Amino acid sequence: MAAVRTATVTWKGDLTSGEGVVSAGSSQLFTDLPVSWASRTEQPDGRTSPEELLAAAHASCFAMAFSNGLAKAGTPAEHIHVEAEVTFDKLEAGWTVVSSALTVIGHAPGCNQAAFAAAANEAKDGCPISRALKGNVAISVDATLETDA
Repeated sequence: MAAVRTATVTWKGDLTSGEGVVSAGSSQLFTDLPVSWASRTEQPDGRTSPEELLAAAHASCFAMAFSNGLAKAGTPAEHIHVEAEVTFDKLEAGWTVVSSALTVIGHAPGCNQAAFAAAANEAKDGCPISRALKGNVAISVDATLETDA
């Protein structure tokens, strides 16, 4: 069965001087987060952006896929920390999300660095958000296994 999630935005004004608020419709876990064009292309100044929300979606999706892959390999993670850095740049065709760079650091007993990196690459290619971005956005992953040393 398909899962459907919603979000809403209310916007006032034009693109460059206008502003809006974004809310999670399905979970209602956040409401009225301020968003503006300047928060996308300049400093956030306490506002979010679609790219920041995309980074959050990509990091959380990747973390789930990665932890699943490690567990299926018999080396479940004790913990992982994932950061997604989404780059929004002005190209000839216009402003575009050009990349999402994932960085993961974690501890998975019984796993070695090569297996950890391989599982990270599989998760990078297999998580649903990565699959949605594939072909349009450059996706990379840098994986570091913490050791007990």
